[in-house]
Amino acid sequence: MSERTLFIAGNWKMNKTATEAAMILSTLKGEVAQFKGKLNIAICPTFTALDRSVKTAAETNIKIGAQDISVHASGAYTGEISTSMLLDLGVEYVIIGHSERRQYHRETDKLVSEKAKVALDAGLLPIVCLGETLEERETNKTSEVITTQIKGSLAGLTADEMIKTTIAYEPIWAIGTGKTASPAQAQEAHALIRKLLTDTYGVEVAEKVIIQYGGSVKPDNSSELMGQTDIDGALVGGASLDAKVFAELIANAL
Repeated sequence: MSERTLFIAGNWKMNKTATEAAMILSTLKGEVAQFKGKLNIAICPTFTALDRSVKTAAETNIKIGAQDISVHASGAYTGEISTSMLLDLGVEYVIIGHSERRQYHRETDKLVSEKAKVALDAGLLPIVCLGETLEERETNKTSEVITTQIKGSLAGLTADEMIKTTIAYEPIWAIGTGKTASPAQAQEAHALIRKLLTDTYGVEVAEKVIIQYGGSVKPDNSSELMGQTDIDGALVGGASLDAKVFAELIANAL
């Protein structure tokens, strides 16, 4: 996997209260302490659980991320969360452009790129998500969709900003469905993403960018997926909600 450090993050979506999050993290930090220095680990709980999560994970090898941000710094934007609010809590990562945000909240590539830029300007590390639907894959549009999303969602980022940005390739048809892209299918998509980055930023930058795979990643498939040349980690949904399962997934991936 070249010099890139494996990065496995858990996206808890709209699950777990602050109390429940603290309980899971209390168990998880003991389970993954043995992996310190071997990979980067992050958990992205709900907004209401961020404060407790940061405090529970303090001085461990688990970083905490948010699931979204606003492009606005402050103001009359009811329900929105700014970068300064997240930084004040000690949050380090933020997921941007997840397929569920794109689908249910009509987020566009343009908005995703604006959020990525806002995050980077503030000092947060973005995890930018992209991926095709089942219909798009079945009609051989995967390459076209990925190309469009990469160009649009990362528009305006400098080379230095790109190196700080994680990309999460998540085929929408594999998210929460139990279906997983085969290692070969995932590698093909990741290789295309790396090529697109090379075309825009050059080989040196492209080789440093972490590209995660997301979509029903579990302990029994993490090893083979992470073993692919251009797969540098995972954005994990359901399997990250159980501390022992998530730790097993990580152990198998190393």
